[in-house]
Amino acid sequence: MIYFRLISLCLLAATIVSCTSGRRAASAGVKTPERPNIIFVLADDLGYGDLSSYGQEHFSTPHIDRLAARGLRFTQHYSGATVCAPSRSALLTGQHTGHTFIRGNYEVQPEGQYPLPDSIFTLAESLKAAGYVTGAFGKWGLGFPGSEGDPVRQGFDRFFGYNCQRLGHNYYPRHLWSDRDSLVLADNTGSQTGTYAPDLIHDQTLAFLEENADTTFFLYVPSIIPHAELIAPDSILASFRGTLLEENSYAGTEPGDERYRTGGYSSQETPRAAFAAMVHILDRQVGEIVRKLEELGIADNTLIVFTSDNGPHQEGGADPDFFDSNGPLRGYKRDLYEGGIRVPMIAVWPNRIAAGGVSDHVSAFWDFFPTFSELAGAPGPVRPDGLSLVPTLLGEGRQAEHDYLYWEVHERNGRQAVRKGKWKAVRYNVNDVGLEGGVELYDLSTDPGETEDLQLQYPEVAEEMKEIMRVARTPSSVFSFAQEAYRGE
Repeated sequence: MIYFRLISLCLLAATIVSCTSGRRAASAGVKTPERPNIIFVLADDLGYGDLSSYGQEHFSTPHIDRLAARGLRFTQHYSGATVCAPSRSALLTGQHTGHTFIRGNYEVQPEGQYPLPDSIFTLAESLKAAGYVTGAFGKWGLGFPGSEGDPVRQGFDRFFGYNCQRLGHNYYPRHLWSDRDSLVLADNTGSQTGTYAPDLIHDQTLAFLEENADTTFFLYVPSIIPHAELIAPDSILASFRGTLLEENSYAGTEPGDERYRTGGYSSQETPRAAFAAMVHILDRQVGEIVRKLEELGIADNTLIVFTSDNGPHQEGGADPDFFDSNGPLRGYKRDLYEGGIRVPMIAVWPNRIAAGGVSDHVSAFWDFFPTFSELAGAPGPVRPDGLSLVPTLLGEGRQAEHDYLYWEVHERNGRQAVRKGKWKAVRYNVNDVGLEGGVELYDLSTDPGETEDLQLQYPEVAEEMKEIMRVARTPSSVFSFAQEAYRGE
């Protein structure tokens, strides 16, 4: 009952501060240096090695690299999961995938994913209760339109973009969502390519900044770039054609195919060039967000975080091996090896976060909720797994360390992983071996590529990691392993 009372109090606070001015909170115009605007840019399937500041050599990302030069770059930061929806759920709830409600990609027809319940207290609801204006622009994936998980029912004053992850595969969609309204893109009818969705979403992102420059805001930008379908406007793609060695074309969906623009990936003659062009677009958009903040005179009191939801994908003609997208790490999207979950992360706050820093602090998506709520003076997460990163960001005080990090994924026959100190344990095929099966064990301090399994040399460590996998999670009635009987709480 304490849990539900806390939710009610927080929602009541949000109602009180917003009742006189519709979507904009009445108290949001009161700004203090201690309460920064917060912008969270989340790339889609961008690998650890896909930024030039993290080692990419086939193309450059100058605007994002400039963020790294002006702020703090993390080298041991982890996504919430190795696929889209649970990674976002971990971010917005402050819980890892052994506790957060959404633990896998669970599609609902005709459009959308299994919803976050209304009872879940999200980061957006927390910041809204503290007087922040909240907006999300990009891909949602945590509840179909009109459901309890709809972004405008999970604390966001404004939403524009894709509700559904599957439809987010396509960059010339037939419609997008503007709050509760479906916006038909008539110039994308049939095989027309009139509106490139990332451009339209970006325009709305910049408009949100202009409309709320005199408030305190939380801007969540879950970009769809560079996920799966590899396509970019020809005006940009042309400059990358012929620059990335000989390419193999990708034969995908064509007009007339059942999955054409309903989730299937379109054909692409030059997928490497398309991938580079898409990351170029993402980089340019990040630069334009920064420039807009500077034009509006609010850059100095805005915290920007840039990261990715999981490791690089291999669909749609993508070639992560050519680009060395996972850097020195093993694995890709859907893996729980480092390449699937260790992601780039950069944080910038002028005059508060020291420029040009590099941190090897071990952190994860569930740390952002307690971090942002501390900076905003907002209610913290319910039953948190995360730890505030404020000491690391500001270089002040003692940074708390995680006892361990835990992940599970309910695709590919079930997978689990634990990181504790220098040790990393991975268990695959959970549906076959059960929650007591053996694990692979790696020493990340000497073997970040996870090439040498040490479980036979260190059986006591392997047993400790197996025990963590057993106790770190609660059963779920929706996302369960095959041999697990859900008994409720």
